[in-house]
Amino acid sequence: MSSVRPLIPLLIAAGILLGGNGLQGTLIALRGASEGFSSSTIGFMGTAYFAGFLLGCVFITRIMKAVGHVRSFSALAAIASAGTLLLVLVIDPVMWSAVRFASGFCFAGLFTIMESWLNSGVSNHDRARVLALYRIIDIGSVTGAQFLIPVFGADGFAIFAIMSIMITLSLVPVSLGDRSNPTPPESVKLDLARVWRISPLGCIGCIAVGVTNSSFRTLSPVYAEQIGMNVTNVVTFVSVGIIGGAIIQYPLGYLSDIWDRRMVLLLTAIGALASALALVFFAGSDALTNFASVFVFGSFAMPLFSLSAAHANDRAGKDEFVLVNAALMLFYSFGAIGGPISASWMMQNFGPHSLFIFSALVYSALIFIILYRMLVRSAVPASKRGRFIALLRTSPIFARLARRNGGGDKSAD
Repeated sequence: MSSVRPLIPLLIAAGILLGGNGLQGTLIALRGASEGFSSSTIGFMGTAYFAGFLLGCVFITRIMKAVGHVRSFSALAAIASAGTLLLVLVIDPVMWSAVRFASGFCFAGLFTIMESWLNSGVSNHDRARVLALYRIIDIGSVTGAQFLIPVFGADGFAIFAIMSIMITLSLVPVSLGDRSNPTPPESVKLDLARVWRISPLGCIGCIAVGVTNSSFRTLSPVYAEQIGMNVTNVVTFVSVGIIGGAIIQYPLGYLSDIWDRRMVLLLTAIGALASALALVFFAGSDALTNFASVFVFGSFAMPLFSLSAAHANDRAGKDEFVLVNAALMLFYSFGAIGGPISASWMMQNFGPHSLFIFSALVYSALIFIILYRMLVRSAVPASKRGRFIALLRTSPIFARLARRNGGGDKSAD
């Protein structure tokens, strides 16, 4: 544990940032709806966030090389904190979209800095322990922060001030931590064409997950609010879906290490499709039924990214783990840009349940593509499959943190 202790300030900062980011996404939807913003307007804000996130992933290493980890982190945290306050000072959809774009860029950069810093400080012996802590912090912070909304309310200034304080406080452990400023990482090599040739199914799976998961994260609070849930039930609905994905992905990952990974991917996509349809046709407006249904939905929808990435890594060379997963992160971001605006258009024209009709259509397409790829390409032999990794979609650098050895071992974790 002594070797992990110097990283504790960074993990604390990560928890604060993850919680603040998750809180902002839910609050934007709830406050926007109460201010009279349409579903399509809120969806566009989600699209703006992921567009900024994509650019942040691409350009952050250049900023880090220019001014280092601490200064980069401080600048981005200051912008994100100021943007949070601007949301409540100027209630305007254009301004909110611009702030969400900036927030996406800043949070992509902040997470990249955090994960690069953690990667530089963790030994191979402690890598699995740090990853486990990071994942626990991720789920705990994101779900726990949601419940600040019913405590402080979504309609006043206080909750925005709380978010700004959270982002600002993340500077404290980073500034006072006992680690020196590490050397900035090399830019993540992005060869999208190469990764597509390695695994078209892995790339398509990540795009599909980007479309559906970004739609859920952006618009599920709007769905819950429109079917009549109160604020506490809205944040519970969002949190239950996230928790479901966190719990079930490890059993699914274990099965994918034993079976043809595409079969597990297929069954998981079918489960996501079935649970999305259950939310459309059976959940109605009853809170408990919606909670149970969204737990199952999250259980199948959230692990699809890691399963798609694991399949792609099975096809990759032993030194291509970071290359593949950085590209898959961008493929996910491409889908995430298009998802919220498309799903919100359906919600505005066909009602709140069309959010999950939209997801069901995407999963249906993914199922057909999986079946097609299973027909035209043989399975990866069990002896050549790596171990499943539960990947976070926080930055392209996470792949470097997740690998086990100093090289690109695809059996990381």
